Amino acid sequence: MNTQDRSRQILVHGLMLVMVGLLWGFIVPQTPFPRLALGAHIQLVTNGMLIIIMAVLLLALPHQVGPKSAAVMVLAAWLTWAMGLSEVANAWWGTNQMLPITAGQAGATGGRAWQELVVKLAHIAAGLGLVAAWALLSIGFLKRPDAARVSQS
Repeated sequence: MNTQDRSRQILVHGLMLVMVGLLWGFIVPQTPFPRLALGAHIQLVTNGMLIIIMAVLLLALPHQVGPKSAAVMVLAAWLTWAMGLSEVANAWWGTNQMLPITAGQAGATGGRAWQELVVKLAHIAAGLGLVAAWALLSIGFLKRPDAARVSQS
């Protein structure tokens, strides 16, 4: 699969994250921990827009991002889904270890050990994935184009 195809995949992930985030906004008041649910809403919409920006940069501007780097970006989008959905679940679980400020505002007293672990792992994996994706994206735009590629354009 080439970089262009993966860029379109990234775009679809971003668009769907925003859509799910917007729809989730209607459910926020019905959850046991609405402040945590609001955090999920904000995460889904904001990270969706971040991923859309990544895809638009790849699709619209000349760059040196290769297919392997784009695959890491697709993986980061998938990991962002895991993080967002863990926050959706957390609106019922009320975990407090990974997001202590929001949990404190929500009055969350903590979830079961496996729930805390799910939220932690999802956030750590997505955070690392997004940092790697943006680092690779930045490198792909900072690299000078090969002379052969420029002459072929």
